[in-house]
Amino acid sequence: MTLRILNLIVLGAFVLAAAYVYRIKFDSTVQAEWLAKVRSEVRRERDLIAALRAQWAELDNPARIESLAKRHLQLKPIEPTQFDALDHLPDRPPQIFNPNSRDPIGGMIESLEKLNTTTGSVSKQAAPPAAPPVEQAGSQRL
Repeated sequence: MTLRILNLIVLGAFVLAAAYVYRIKFDSTVQAEWLAKVRSEVRRERDLIAALRAQWAELDNPARIESLAKRHLQLKPIEPTQFDALDHLPDRPPQIFNPNSRDPIGGMIESLEKLNTTTGSVSKQAAPPAAPPVEQAGSQRL
């Protein structure tokens, strides 16, 4: 009787071991399929990157850019007479704001007011006539 129980235990262990090996094989097959899918996606992305790089090289070709500039821009070649010495440059315009100011826009407005400059159609004019004073409630005119 003990031999039968031992045989049944060993047979059960073999069945469990076979089921475990089958599960491991199935998991490894799933992982191999996933890996093949990822590798094909990586290959496809690399091919796409290579195609984009080739397209960028074509678009970035200096000869192409030069022909487009000649066709679409009315540029003239630079003449040597267009260059001048630095001491012939005009004076630097006045700085209209303090770079260390907490409110640079307010500083620009204050600087413009100090310079008495006008912008656009806005000009300094005489102040409009003052409105008549508003009477307070409770006071009556006699």
